[in-house]
Amino acid sequence: MVRPGWRPRDESAMSPVPGEARETDPQKKNTQLSPRPPLPLPCPPRAQRQNKGALVQTRLAPDSRLNPHRSLLGTGNYDVNVIMAALQGQGLAAVWWDRRRPLSQLALPQVLGLILNLPSPVSLGLLSLPLRRRHWVALRQVDGIYYNLDSKLRAPEILGDEDGVRAFLAAEMAQGLCEVLLVVTKEVEEKGSWLRTD
Repeated sequence: MVRPGWRPRDESAMSPVPGEARETDPQKKNTQLSPRPPLPLPCPPRAQRQNKGALVQTRLAPDSRLNPHRSLLGTGNYDVNVIMAALQGQGLAAVWWDRRRPLSQLALPQVLGLILNLPSPVSLGLLSLPLRRRHWVALRQVDGIYYNLDSKLRAPEILGDEDGVRAFLAAEMAQGLCEVLLVVTKEVEEKGSWLRTD
């Protein structure tokens, strides 16, 4: 584990766009309305995250009272369309990883980050319910080391190098019901260079 309040040595290393520095937010998640974004990008301030998610989901369904892109309980859990639209707004793209492909075909140097959608147990206080809902988890590389930025962790978890992140992905995908999105630049998406063909 990385110490709480962790920040990379070089703030610009966390930026999805080369040369653009971004602010990080080490704030611990208190409620579902204040998660670190599932985007493998540094966090803007808490209120800004909530407002951006709300703006994107409203833009996707402007005339809807019960927005289909957000949890019915109003807990801030957005669907994949909101994540993809938010990435597009930053000039990035999301590519679904086909789980039938071997992970050795994943060209990690071309990928800015990964977003996993995993089943997560539901609990009320100390009582665990026999239900599962979906949870977004971001993985990000900084200075050659991959980190698990799951908002349920107290601090980012070190996964290690490319072999470490591939092992983590393989373990999650082996449990089933794990979906993986690759966050890439538009150029990488268009060229398909996130996939090794050799």
